[in-house]
Amino acid sequence: MQTKSRVATIVIATIVIAVFALAVVLTAGQTPAQPAQRGQPPAPARGAQAAAPAAGRIQRMPDGKPNFTGLWQSMTTADWDIQDHIAEAGPFYQLGAIGTIPPGQGIVEGNEIPYTPQALAQKEKNRLNRWTLDPVMKCYMPGVPRATYMPYPFQIVQSQNNLVIAYQFATSNRVIYVGTKRDAAVDTWMGTSNAHWEGETLVVEVTGNNDQTWFDRAGNFHSDAMKVVERYKYRTPDVIDYEATIEDKNVFTRPWKINLPLYRHLEKNALLGEFKCVEFTEELLYGHLRKKP
Repeated sequence: MQTKSRVATIVIATIVIAVFALAVVLTAGQTPAQPAQRGQPPAPARGAQAAAPAAGRIQRMPDGKPNFTGLWQSMTTADWDIQDHIAEAGPFYQLGAIGTIPPGQGIVEGNEIPYTPQALAQKEKNRLNRWTLDPVMKCYMPGVPRATYMPYPFQIVQSQNNLVIAYQFATSNRVIYVGTKRDAAVDTWMGTSNAHWEGETLVVEVTGNNDQTWFDRAGNFHSDAMKVVERYKYRTPDVIDYEATIEDKNVFTRPWKINLPLYRHLEKNALLGEFKCVEFTEELLYGHLRKKP
């Protein structure tokens, strides 16, 4: 059943991206771009293509707003731990160096997460049991903001009114509504995203988040009261400065921020692959239910 559900999700995501790509083309009055040449921005994934920005210039929509269409990826180890961390051994010695945890600088401003005392104790419990409790190990959608800094690319397709983001991991996706606000009907893995422009910056408020996602593999977590405010702004035509403010009165004593750069994929004909990980987790999730001989 889960595999069929994932297939349906992939089909829906593909249709949504195609519709948004067509909207961009029609709005701009252009025909779809030809396959990217080396040194140019890549063609968007799953059939959607983006016109390459002129050298040294940020690509824009017809109304002058920045156009974030493209294939993007972070270059951090934040998915392991959003705070500064050293190298550690992994859970399986048989994997040797391949299975170790790499060191890395954190993405939290000030490198401090302001947990309440009770929440900090829960975070430590999560860390001790991370190899079985981390939701992404079960191929659950990573949520916002974790989906942004996982070690997988993601595709942004922008129209005049809205944006859609398709993430490679678990074929997750979300629509960002610009201008017309959508209330969160229920709590979901990826939340409900509403956005507005502040000059050159796209500001996205994400609400309706469930309490099942983590920020990283180190056990940093939140409750269903979490609100995330993201900010996307071009630093250069091929680099986006990403910032997210986290607010959750049930877990943290005050709001706190993360920030990191996102880099455009410039490989020839770069595409977003499909990572249908459910089939790799069935033994982990359901192996204990197998009828014993």
